[in-house]
Amino acid sequence: VQLQASGGGSVQTGGSLRLSCTASEGSFSDYSDYSMGWFRHTPGKERECVSAISGSGGGTWYTYSVKGRFTISRDNAKNTVYLQMDSLKPEDTAVYYCAAAPNSRATYYFRAYEYSSWGQGTLVTVSS
Repeated sequence: VQLQASGGGSVQTGGSLRLSCTASEGSFSDYSDYSMGWFRHTPGKERECVSAISGSGGGTWYTYSVKGRFTISRDNAKNTVYLQMDSLKPEDTAVYYCAAAPNSRATYYFRAYEYSSWGQGTLVTVSS
């Protein structure tokens, strides 16, 4: 399974970015069987799950620090998950990774060990 994340960049505080993560053709027998998560990692800190979405798209989860600012969504016809990030803060600066967990059409996960496939990461830098 190959996941390609994109959309990172440099913005000022209060700015917005939209991350995308697309699964390569043929990677999934049925993309909607996989829940998707966005994680971020900053040197010196543990990797944390920012947001997750069930395979069907009907369930979502956000870590407390991004609630109301970030929105996760997915387009199963395009094998793509998105993370819309608004009102960005310097503490959002990190490398963001997407990940896929199998057998989770109706649920989602926020622990890294539950994800079996990972994208390469995209850097988000928020300056004050």
